[in-house]
This record gives sequence, structure tokens and C-alpha cells, in this order.
Amino acid sequence: MIYYFSGTRNSRYAAIRIGSLTGNEVRFIPALDPYNERIDLSADESAGKSKYTSIGFVFPVYAWGVPPVVMDFIERLPEKFVQYVNEHQIAVWCVATCGDETGMAVEMLRKGLAKRGIKLAGAWSLIMPNVYVLLPGFGTDPKDVEERKLSEAVRRIEEIASRINDGIWEDDVHLGPWPRVKTSIVYPLFKRWGVNTKKWHYTDACIGCGKCERGCPVGNIAITNGRPIWGTDCTSCCACYHVCPTRGAQYGSVTKNAGQYYFKDKRLIIKD
Repeated sequence: MIYYFSGTRNSRYAAIRIGSLTGNEVRFIPALDPYNERIDLSADESAGKSKYTSIGFVFPVYAWGVPPVVMDFIERLPEKFVQYVNEHQIAVWCVATCGDETGMAVEMLRKGLAKRGIKLAGAWSLIMPNVYVLLPGFGTDPKDVEERKLSEAVRRIEEIASRINDGIWEDDVHLGPWPRVKTSIVYPLFKRWGVNTKKWHYTDACIGCGKCERGCPVGNIAITNGRPIWGTDCTSCCACYHVCPTRGAQYGSVTKNAGQYYFKDKRLIIKD
């Protein structure tokens, strides 16, 4: 079983590909009701075993931390789910996708799982193209860097899947410099001030195609009178900006000259 969250589809690709290589079902966190989430208890009951040998969480690193939507999902999982994982000794692992480094995001997830009584057995980081563009100094990668990251991600995913299949649990994560400082200072600021839905707006370039509405992973955008209206349930994933074909979706003035990236590399085939 793999639970994932993704905005611009980097983590979506990773989850689906790893799921394919490991034989795991893949579930999209925003589409689930965590209070009612359960594992198939009918699986091989006669042998007292579970068909699930492991459970994974795949998510993008946000401000050197875990997206709040993922942490919230874990906090609200039912106690029966936790009991089942522990009784059947199901290994829990994670893959954190990032542009360059994870900070202490994995440690944050580990602590969140530990509070629920679940041990994180293994963790890997996966370098993918940068997508965050909502602050000065942050931006997408040059095309050559983007291509290199995508190419290397193919091999990295196969390596991670092989470890999962073989039950080799390790922490293979690129923390980057000053990880504790970045996570402890930047992440709380991000949670409090980094998600400002009031700054999202459409411009005259908007053609009302609805791609931003369809691309929002949490359904926070509604097309009204042919134009997008942002709600209050934003994750700052930037998907609406990156998927817009005319750059008609903007965040204040900071995205005016920013680059765009949305996972759609045809070499890495996944079905919509």
C-alpha cells in the first residue's frame, strides 16, 4: 500500500512507478477519509497474514518539512489501522521527493508516526525538478538540469523499489546543509504565512480552460463565470500556476517572470 500526495505530479509519478515495481496499491491522500481508512482485513485471514508486506508514504518536501495535508492524514488514521500494522509487523517506509534536499522532513514524519505508535523502517529521498516559485530566490530549474534530474530519477526509483522488494530498510536521505535549522525555523513560518490564498488571482491572459481547477489536488479552485476562484484550502503546491497554458494564474507579482514545470515527460509513462 502506498499513500501519496502530489501537486505538480513529481510525487505522483514516483508513487505510481514504485507501486508498479513493488506490486503495491496506490492511494491519493486528499481523496481519502482518514477516519475510515483501513487495510483489507479479509486478506489471507486463514493464514493469519496480511497481503501487505509494507506501507509507504510518498510526498514532496515543503519548506524542508512534510506537507501539512500528509501529517494531518497520519494524525487522523483510526486506531484499528495502527493496530493492524503493528500486529502484522508491516514495514512502513517513505520517499520524500525534493528539488535538492530534504532537511529534517523525514525526521518530522518519523516523529508523527511514532506518536501514533508506528515505526518508520526506511526512508529515501528522490531528487526531482524544482517547482516552488512563491518566494523570491526560489524557482524552477534550467531545462538541462530538469532533464538530468528526470533521467536520474528513473534509476533512483528502480533502486528504491529494489530495496523495498528485498526488505532492506535504511535511511538514504540527502539532508542538505543546516537541516535542523532550516526545518525548525522555515517550516513553522511556512505553515503560518506561506499559504496565502488571497494572493492567488487570474489575469487578462486567463482563457478559462479550467486546467487550474482540474490540476488542484485538494479541489480548492472553482471556475465561476469562466474564471478561476481560489478557496481557502490551499497547500501552496503551485500546481495551478504551473499547469496554466497562458500563465493566467498568478501569485501576487512574484510569479510574473517565474518559470513553469509540470510533470508530463512522455518518456516516463503513467496513465491519467
